[in-house]
Amino acid sequence: MKIFYWSPFFSKIATIQAVIRSAESLIQYEKQKKYDVSIINAIGEWEEYKKFINKKINIINLNNKNLINIIPKNSYIKSRLSYIFIFLFNFFKLKRLIKQEQPNYLIIHLITSLPILLSIFFKKKTKIILRISGLPKINILRHFFWKLFSNNIHIVTCPTKATYDYFKQKKIFSDEKLIILKDPVIDIEKFKDQSKEKIENKFLEKKIIIGIGRLTKQKNFELLVNFFLKIEKDYPEYILIILGEGENRHKLEKIIKDFKLQNKIYILGHQNNVYKYLKNSKYFILSSLWEDPGFVLIEAALSNLTIISSDCPNGPDEIIVNKNFLFKNNNLEDLYKKFQRIEDSPHDLTVLNQKILVKKRIKEFTKFWHYKSLNKLLN
Repeated sequence: MKIFYWSPFFSKIATIQAVIRSAESLIQYEKQKKYDVSIINAIGEWEEYKKFINKKINIINLNNKNLINIIPKNSYIKSRLSYIFIFLFNFFKLKRLIKQEQPNYLIIHLITSLPILLSIFFKKKTKIILRISGLPKINILRHFFWKLFSNNIHIVTCPTKATYDYFKQKKIFSDEKLIILKDPVIDIEKFKDQSKEKIENKFLEKKIIIGIGRLTKQKNFELLVNFFLKIEKDYPEYILIILGEGENRHKLEKIIKDFKLQNKIYILGHQNNVYKYLKNSKYFILSSLWEDPGFVLIEAALSNLTIISSDCPNGPDEIIVNKNFLFKNNNLEDLYKKFQRIEDSPHDLTVLNQKILVKKRIKEFTKFWHYKSLNKLLN
């Protein structure tokens, strides 16, 4: 059975690892070896990941040239221009590839409009599985487009129950097309290896609060920085580490510089290994305005951190069920109150119980759990 993955990207996002682990799960756990799995390389975005991907997974190059480093990025307008470029540049090439190879399934993420539009040419031979990655904004254009092509889409997978319920309410797709398929966030072997690595010496023996994600409006790191400014005098033993890259970096660095906290708040950019920082931190704070469900939330739970999360849509409240560890979305005062209560009650068994409960919840986000669900869907 031929399975193709389509997921063009041009910045470091969590979906990259989700695609790799999903594809690898079909190779790793299928004992009958019935899957022939390929990832389509649209603009050279998968080049740097080839050395990490299971060699049994094919990387199909649509283009001979690597265009990932020259397309515009790092702003809303530039990213939209890149979407248009990828769509137009690969229209006939993707059409030709699907027509020639005739995969049984085409699993699509991110820039999904192109394969959905092309489905009019191959809908009877190749079934499309639309993977919802993150909480989508259903504007008029997207609603119309998905509704128009809904009959050409075989299955729509949702990463959380909240997103599943949201799509049911919107009635874009028939209910039988909608299923919940949790992302394969957790790779146990990778966790074991990477968590053994050491962090920089200057961070050793420090009490660390950590935040991870792209430095964008969605992740709301300005709230996290302002939170640290608020607690810095009362809890001087803590430092804040932010892992990520994005268009808001200069804005955050200016705030840090204005308050002369360069030795207390560190923005370290994108890191291939987040586990070594998580394992050396005490708190992970998710400040996002929206998620679905938040890969770093699951990685922090696996690393046994105390997690405080915004109650943003969609997904954090499906993992963090104790409301004492959820603060009102984008509410600095509520975040401060929740942190203060937890920090000033070091012997409170609620923290330990919360960690245990969260660990039970995140088992559904392992590669093997994902494989079982995906394998059932494909068969």
